[in-house]
Amino acid sequence: MKKSKPIIPLFKQFIKDTETGKRLKKNGERIKKSSIQNYRFVLNNLIGFTEKTGFDIRICDASRLTKREYITEKNYWKKFYKKFTEYLYNKGCFDNYVGTNIKTIRVFFNYMKYDKYINTSDFQQLFYVRKEEIDILVLSPEQLKFLIHDSEFEQSLSPALKRIKDIFVFGCTTGLRYSDIFLITNKNFIFQEESWYLKLKSKKTKTYSYIKLPGYAVDIYNKYKSRSIKKPVFNKITLFYFNKSLKIIGEKAGYTNPIELSREKQGKPQNVSNKSLKNGSRFCDKMSSHMMRRTAITTHLILGMPEHLVRKISGHSHGSSSFNRYVHYAQPYIDKEIDKVHSKLEAY
Repeated sequence: MKKSKPIIPLFKQFIKDTETGKRLKKNGERIKKSSIQNYRFVLNNLIGFTEKTGFDIRICDASRLTKREYITEKNYWKKFYKKFTEYLYNKGCFDNYVGTNIKTIRVFFNYMKYDKYINTSDFQQLFYVRKEEIDILVLSPEQLKFLIHDSEFEQSLSPALKRIKDIFVFGCTTGLRYSDIFLITNKNFIFQEESWYLKLKSKKTKTYSYIKLPGYAVDIYNKYKSRSIKKPVFNKITLFYFNKSLKIIGEKAGYTNPIELSREKQGKPQNVSNKSLKNGSRFCDKMSSHMMRRTAITTHLILGMPEHLVRKISGHSHGSSSFNRYVHYAQPYIDKEIDKVHSKLEAY
């Protein structure tokens, strides 16, 4: 068999070439830092896998393999996939995370083939990328109204929690991603025809959102705006602290109703509710930055805005399938619509 090379050093080179810009996207853009961070997570998992199992991860040029050697190599990568995914599942990982690791390894194989000119014979096609539908949680319009308007609740919060709550409400209104909300400056706020608008180019999709702001969102802007047009309106907050604070705010707001959540391992549902609580996980325990964008989109839909307009505001293209990930109709809304249907059937 042709001489093989260890994977770990090659994977480190893969990350380095991506960081330095030697490896780019197909459109010539540099790979995002968040993607590079994911590559590092995969590298750590590969290292942990080899240390835990003693599995020797290596790769060889398949262009000169005999038929017998080719079959042996194919079986080797089948074995790797089985062993590596088992290792991740045993660590407590779920399908989406395992799938992300496998997806990155497939990208690495393409890098070996097209950048390092090592014929991988597309063995990465043997690696199945699992996906799961994760339960999406959003605030109901009533819960959002409470956070916006209840002055007694507002006074019960510390200054730090008030700030988190204001930013959260602003995000739930505008639908901005967590990464985008801390980039907006005074230049993004436009006053015309007696109304305030927020104009922003998404860092992720490169599309512009032009959003008319309600009075309470304008009040939040005026509360935190800076004298400098270059300085962000909202000072940066670590994601960990932001999410931790949201859970406290949710608990204080009384959003403690029990919820049942499940994840998937190898396509099989797994209950992930908090076993330390008698009634499982609480709604407030699952509040996070992701809830802002999802709440904004679903609130617009629930209150009757046409889907194509919601897509425009949220920066999703007409053909974007990812838009549907954010569409979550609250159960009371579903019940209300079902009652309308039932009333029509009952009338004769």
